Amino acid sequence: MAGSSEEAPDYGRGVVIMDDWPGYDLNLFTYPQHYYGDLEYVLIPHGIIVDRTERLAKDIMKDIGYCDIMILCVLKGGYKFCADLVEHLKNISRNSDRFVSMKVDFIRLKSYRNVLIVEDVVGTGKTMRALLSSIEKYKPNMVKVASLLVKRTPRSDSFRPDYVGFEIPNLFVVGYALDYNEYFRDLNHICVINEHGKEKYRV
Repeated sequence: MAGSSEEAPDYGRGVVIMDDWPGYDLNLFTYPQHYYGDLEYVLIPHGIIVDRTERLAKDIMKDIGYCDIMILCVLKGGYKFCADLVEHLKNISRNSDRFVSMKVDFIRLKSYRNVLIVEDVVGTGKTMRALLSSIEKYKPNMVKVASLLVKRTPRSDSFRPDYVGFEIPNLFVVGYALDYNEYFRDLNHICVINEHGKEKYRV
């Protein structure tokens, strides 16, 4: 608030879900019947994911200044977040007075100008640092990272994406294209898998 002596909240962390957050009861939502008994609770409902993704798109467009951009999707778990984020970015571009060219690729390295890497989850940060290092060899003008989730894990190397949807406890989550042995990609909400589900889908 303008003129307030209070410190502004840190939006760089995204929506922070605390360790003691009990989640939402599964009975409040619809989800595929074949996962009944396999989930503990809904951590992030689909509608909240969609709204947060739209806000990230607005922040990204504000930061990149309506310049052409190459969007790199980290597969497989990142494809749903990437598709939804790109759709929101296109909607913003459509409603502006300037055309923004957006091309999407799936981590096949070549020459890039302005790069936005879209990831599903950043845990320790080691994988993303390695990816950024390999992309830097191609000398892009700009590289930004958007991640749907950032896990608070003791093994973190303190890497922080430029855009974060949600910061969550170190939980085993599935849904919204996040899988466990290729299962749960068809679940719209992000949920915490229970021990029964882990055992049922273990390979």
